[in-house]
Amino acid sequence: AMTTISDLPEDVLVELLSLLPVRDLLRTCRLVCTQWRYVVDLTTLWKRKCQRDGFYRQSLDRSISDWKIFYMLCHLKRNLIKNPCAEENFQHWTLDDNEGDEWKIEDLPGAHGNDMPDPTVHKYFVTSYGPCFKSQLITLKKEGYWNQLMDEKRPEITVKDWYAARFDCGCRYELTVRLLSKDYIVLEEFHPEPVVIEQWSDAKWREISHTFQNYPAGVRYIWFQHGGQDTQYWAGWYGIRVTNSSITIGPQT
Repeated sequence: AMTTISDLPEDVLVELLSLLPVRDLLRTCRLVCTQWRYVVDLTTLWKRKCQRDGFYRQSLDRSISDWKIFYMLCHLKRNLIKNPCAEENFQHWTLDDNEGDEWKIEDLPGAHGNDMPDPTVHKYFVTSYGPCFKSQLITLKKEGYWNQLMDEKRPEITVKDWYAARFDCGCRYELTVRLLSKDYIVLEEFHPEPVVIEQWSDAKWREISHTFQNYPAGVRYIWFQHGGQDTQYWAGWYGIRVTNSSITIGPQT
């Protein structure tokens, strides 16, 4: 007798289906029949996918309640800030304040500056003697994070930014990150005290980071804004330098 694919043992079916992209599994395979729906929903299938894509570690076994969601979050995970290292000029950034001699882009390490710890970063944005602030608004749905996922799972949202002064001039740095509702109401905010760097500092690059956890339901957008200015009002670009900003969602793999 001809055997059909539905006659395959469950473990073989898991192995086969785990090779398929998420979209096909959920939108097509799951609808084929009750047996396939059952297999697509199996923990073992999603664990297998995690193994295939390098997301799996044995130490995670006890802590993960939903391997399907874990897989999706790992699969989606990437930097949601576009053009973080000034490689595309000011594309994707909104220049909220652009005073003094305005924002500028320079190559690392820059005059009286230092290299970044990350050798893949080659440029930075630099502020002037008047307030310079720039921002990005991230629409979560557009990036693949659906409403129910954000509301029920509340995956961790991690924000990082890098800033540095130049050795010969004092400056200040500010960062504001807001989690916004669909009506742009602020549900949670990270806005640390401005960092004031005195003249003749070590001019080293420093990282600031924050992780939002257990935030309210209803987050639909993330608004990121950073910038500052020099504190000595020198013409030119003696203010704070920023680069390598990132926002990532999901497990710390």
